[in-house]
Formats: sequence, structure tokens, C-alpha cells
Amino acid sequence: MIQVALLLTKKYRLLSIAAILDVFDTVNSYYKSNGKDAIFNLNLFYIGDYTNEVATFEKYIPKLLTSSDKQDIVLIPAFDTGEIGLSLNENVEFLPWLQQQYKKGAEVASFCTGAFLLAASGLLNGKQATTHINASSAFASYFPDVTFKPDAVVTHDTRIYTSGGATSSFHLLLRLIHNYCNRDVAVRVAKIFSIDMNREQQSHFGSFTPIRDHGDELVSKIQHCMENTYSEPITIEDILKQIPSSRRNIIRRFKQATGNTLIEYLQKTRIEAAKKLLEQTNQSILEVMLNSGYNDLKTFRQLFKKNSGMPPKDYRDKFKVRVA
Repeated sequence: MIQVALLLTKKYRLLSIAAILDVFDTVNSYYKSNGKDAIFNLNLFYIGDYTNEVATFEKYIPKLLTSSDKQDIVLIPAFDTGEIGLSLNENVEFLPWLQQQYKKGAEVASFCTGAFLLAASGLLNGKQATTHINASSAFASYFPDVTFKPDAVVTHDTRIYTSGGATSSFHLLLRLIHNYCNRDVAVRVAKIFSIDMNREQQSHFGSFTPIRDHGDELVSKIQHCMENTYSEPITIEDILKQIPSSRRNIIRRFKQATGNTLIEYLQKTRIEAAKKLLEQTNQSILEVMLNSGYNDLKTFRQLFKKNSGMPPKDYRDKFKVRVA
């Protein structure tokens, strides 16, 4: 049997755990219904005191991490990133174990925001990774040595997998099932869970959520300036003239604090404003463009598609709230 370890991290997201268990149970049941042995042996591992939550998972009795053997696959579920530093500190005991399992030959997969813990282990340095689209800025800021792919649904690089937000977890599970079972089983699971197997990007599900708790007053002043003047034809040069510091210092500190360059931040602020206008108003595309701080329709469409994964009209058709 293939040995699979699911880590019960502190502050895990219950939906993530449930999805993983449900999919692997479904695969094992399929094998048994065809007169074969279950292919996956799934164990849940925890650190510290977990006695109050053991009954949550019915037939799965969580075990202490120290009781684990060599694993074939290690799964890291999504967890709450409201206070990312605190969450990582609470799960720091998992890090050396992750490094050891990978060194022994295990494949490691993180789901959604579980990528933060995986990256904290150092195993993602120099490798491709993704996470929930709304956590992109925080991830890029915390882990600059990772080759970050914010739009990707799933990444795979040297025995390490990551997935984007929420339902992207199912795409990663399908990838693992395809690899360890076969395509027929993966397709069967996709049909059971109604998974669109061909989705390749998650950018249109994202909302730009700036990092504000970085503690850099200079950067906060620039953020405030952009967010209050984005609808005007203001440029980065105009903003830099208002800040009493050298250009080089501003560029370095802003990227370090927010995970974005100045132009990326301004573009994302403007595109996020355009998204809301497309979702909530009947303004024409031209009006949306002008009210978002752009004055060239071709440029606006290109930047909108780059940031959201689809043209403005398609975005409106997909997300506009319509009342009967």
C-alpha cells in the first residue's frame, strides 16, 4: 500500500481535511468494489495535545508525529493565515520532519495556504509554487526565494506539489491519483466530485488584498497615496515626487513590505477597482476604464486580462450580480 501522511496542523481548515479524506476514501472504495485491496493507507499526524479533536474524523484516529514511519506522500492541508507568523510558529515542529521525509524520498503536497508551512521548511526554495490567489502578496513577501506562480492551479517541481485556493485542491488530488493509480481512476473521481479537469488558472477568482501590517510607515504612505488617487491619471513618477526618500530606497522597501513592485501595486489597485465596477454597476467598459485610472482601451484590456485571466466583458458575464 502507498503510505500517505495527512498533517493535522494547528489552525487547519476543516474543509481542506474533509476534501482530502473524502477523495482518498473514494479511491480506496473503488478498488475494493473491484475485488482489489485499498491502494492508499492514510494516517493523520499531529503535534502537541490533540485529544479534544480526535473524534472529528470517525474511523481515522490521529497519531503523534513521533510515531510516524517513512511515508510515500505527505499532505499539508490549508490553514488559517489571518496571523501568518503566529500560525507558522505554532506548526514549527512539523518542519524538520518534513525535511527528513523529503530527504528519504517522499513526495510532499500542500493545499491552498498550506504552501506557507511547506515554504517555511525551505523545501520550496528555488522551486515553483502556488497558493490561494488572495494570499499571493503575503506569500511573495514572506518567501522571496520561491519561484511563485500566483495564477497556477497546481504546480509540480522535483517531488513537490502545491495547489491554489479551495477547489484547486481537487485538481492536485486528481494529479496524485493519476500518478499513483491511472488516468481512468482520476477521471472517475473527477466525475464523482464534478471537477472541471481542464482548469489551468485561478486568477479570475482572486481579489487584491494588500499587506498592511508590515510596520513600514513610508510604505504605508505610498499605499495610501495610490489607493486614494488610482482613478486619476497619476504615474509612479508622480508618486515618488511626493515621498521624501531616495528612489532606490523606496523601491526596495516597498517590494520587501508588500511583495509587489510599485507599478504592480498600482495596476492591481486599479484592476481591483475595475472588477468591482464590472460586478456592481452597469457602466460601459469605456466608463469602467476611465473610472479606474486608464485612458487607453487596448492597454486596459491587456492589463485586465493579465491580472484576472479574462477580458473585462467575460469577467462581467461571469461575476456580475443580476437581480431578477
